Amino acid sequence: MRVRTRIPIACLCVLSFAACSEVLHPQASRPVAPAAQGVGADQSNDLSVTVGKSALVDFNKPVVRVAIGFGEVAEATAVSPTEVMVNGKIVGNTSLIVWEQGGERQFFNVTVHPSRAAADESINSLRRELKAAMPGQNITAVSENNLVFLRGTVNDLASSERAVQMASSAGKVVNLLYVNVPPPPQQILLKVHFASVDRNSSRQLGLNLFSTGAANTIGTVTTGQFTAPSVSSPTSSPLATISDALNIFLFRPDINLGATIKAMEQQGLAEVLAEPNIIAEDGKQASFLAGGEYPYPTVQGTAGGVGGAITITFKEYGIRLNFIPTITPRGTIRLQVAPEVSALDFANAVTISGFTEPAITVRRVKTEVELNEGQSFAIGGLLDNRETQTFSKIPFIGSIPILGKLFQSISRNKTNTELIVIVTPEIVDPINVGQPLPQLNYPEKFMAPNSDIPMTNPVTNVSGARPPVSPPPSIPVEKLIESMKPEKPLVMEGSYSSGGYSSGSSTSSTPQ
Repeated sequence: MRVRTRIPIACLCVLSFAACSEVLHPQASRPVAPAAQGVGADQSNDLSVTVGKSALVDFNKPVVRVAIGFGEVAEATAVSPTEVMVNGKIVGNTSLIVWEQGGERQFFNVTVHPSRAAADESINSLRRELKAAMPGQNITAVSENNLVFLRGTVNDLASSERAVQMASSAGKVVNLLYVNVPPPPQQILLKVHFASVDRNSSRQLGLNLFSTGAANTIGTVTTGQFTAPSVSSPTSSPLATISDALNIFLFRPDINLGATIKAMEQQGLAEVLAEPNIIAEDGKQASFLAGGEYPYPTVQGTAGGVGGAITITFKEYGIRLNFIPTITPRGTIRLQVAPEVSALDFANAVTISGFTEPAITVRRVKTEVELNEGQSFAIGGLLDNRETQTFSKIPFIGSIPILGKLFQSISRNKTNTELIVIVTPEIVDPINVGQPLPQLNYPEKFMAPNSDIPMTNPVTNVSGARPPVSPPPSIPVEKLIESMKPEKPLVMEGSYSSGGYSSGSSTSSTPQ
């Protein structure tokens, strides 16, 4: 009696196979080759199967034992004494060893491939989603060896990034998309009005008395606030030396008595106005400076008591504007703006190693606003009000009513400074070819030409002129991304830094 036995086998994970006898099993994904024959030698074969499918391997001798390396990938089951069925479970690779009666062994390298039906369903689902998410855009998706290839042309980079994100759910994405060449970026014109008003007033009143012999007395009476005359008597006739006659000078020679009087009232008004118009590309920074630079010495250090080297750098001052405009998806303009007004202040200057360095008065503000095209915003309230009063008098005598006024002096200074900045952004386009350019009104003709031949530009119908090159309708995604990278900063003579502009440094040695 012949008995069929079913031997359970460990699980196995495989994609390709080569079998023993040439049999086509109903569940097999392909014909199974017969197992290799050999006597006393171990044989190695390749076995391929698909996930969810089975492969049947026939042997010429009864199978004694079956072992599989990685049971989560595939499983092997003996369905008869000479037949072993291999089922694919998940994608992967493993090994199968079969022992035949008589001691011979068969080795199989098992490879489990993904199910084509599942892969086709996944890629079809991806195609439907791409078509629904980006209608009208030519995008094709192809799956091969767990890779998803995207081809076609999209409208912009945002569509390309979205397509890649969607395709990543179906496998590793290879982006071969093209992007329509975008139009030139919009440009923003920033109209800025700087208005600075400085008002100052001063009032001074004082009296200095001097005597060259009145009541047989030689001397002066002063509060010390304003320079008084000095009286001396190197000879029999006293002399009065006046270094500052102030506003009024009085002298009575018959009584040898004189006075210098300070009585002054001043009012000043200074207005500074700048109206810079600056154009910047969307999202790019622009700056403006109307002012100057002043030399700033820096001592590098000393060694052995010898004066160190003095390096001269230049620092900027004046009316400055830095801003970054950005057009939002709402169509508004978001502005990062930082206006600044600075001036040299010699009243608070310092002297170091023979160099007189002025202080700098600065008024600056930094803010970020969002507004529609053509709207304006004002930055005000940058006020600086100061009042300084100095009062001097001679003790006791200066406190006497009415008469004490002659022995008092007063000095009062008032300053009132206000800065207003008005900013208006507008979206502008370049002047088209052939349109008249704006001209300035010069009092006299500006730089008369030195040739009677007018300046012309070559056109396409002139021999040797190159016709204009039209941009391509679309370019690869990586090429567009490369063109959008920030360009290298513009390098001028010297270098700008947060502390100012350094150019043409010079050094000298100064004793300390």
